[in-house]
Amino acid sequence: MVRFDDLALFVRTAALGSFSNAAREADLLPGQVSAAVARLERALDLRLFARSTRSLRLTAEGEQYLPYARQVLELLRDGREQVRGRDSELQGVLQVTAPSDLGRNVLLPWLTEFRAAHPRLRLRLHLSDQVADLYRAPVDVAFRLGRIDDAEHVALPLAPHNRRVLVAAPSYLQRHGQPATLDALREHACLLYLLAGRAYDRWQFALEGRRHIVPVRGAMLCDDADIVRRWAVAGEGIAYKSWLDVCADVQAGRLQVLFPDCGDRLPLHLVCPHRKQFSPAVRQLYALFAQRCQAMTALYPLA
Repeated sequence: MVRFDDLALFVRTAALGSFSNAAREADLLPGQVSAAVARLERALDLRLFARSTRSLRLTAEGEQYLPYARQVLELLRDGREQVRGRDSELQGVLQVTAPSDLGRNVLLPWLTEFRAAHPRLRLRLHLSDQVADLYRAPVDVAFRLGRIDDAEHVALPLAPHNRRVLVAAPSYLQRHGQPATLDALREHACLLYLLAGRAYDRWQFALEGRRHIVPVRGAMLCDDADIVRRWAVAGEGIAYKSWLDVCADVQAGRLQVLFPDCGDRLPLHLVCPHRKQFSPAVRQLYALFAQRCQAMTALYPLA
């Protein structure tokens, strides 16, 4: 007989690439995870993993069986949620990942409010500008900026009309003047964002229906998008940021928008890994956050 705990450990081992990683996530010993997978293989009469002293990889049978195992676990979870009822008190663990600036300055207070409304819900928040592998990371919800290319992910739009926006502090513009054209950005101090060691120094704009790229430069670079925003507020230069990240600063007068009609589209999605249905917690989170994001994008200044 197949044990569902064994099935879950098989799925997580396949995602994480080793018994040790799966054991660490489940708070078990590697030998316990290995024994669970071996027990599953005996019950199925299949060899799911090819094992060696240096590596662990799925066999052809394992590759074929994996999507069925995921589907079984999803059906179990969905059945449990239906029996409990969608409107019952939210409980369990909700694991969330988000970009640093958006997470700290926009989502954090919303998540704190959401958690306070559901005291039996445990929240685990991971902030990083590195894009998490949703198949390997233990994530229920990811907030993603930009286009979602992976069709296997379940993605719902939170802010489909969000865009990038050029911003600078009034103090910077008083000292250096406002660029007359997009190409004049080459002569200004631009605040650059680093991702995976690469500086984003070719800024893309939508100009008269066409893509327009401006190479920029600056003496201040950081791999934390929140720091780039703070530098802009401090008057250190011009930043090209998501509107959601700088909306509060613009409304408070700390930043001023430049060329509002030229910003590149940057939609925000709520993404779940290989889930056919959202859990009650995720559905309620989405409903709340979609409403909040819509209110913020409605504040975008038009020329």
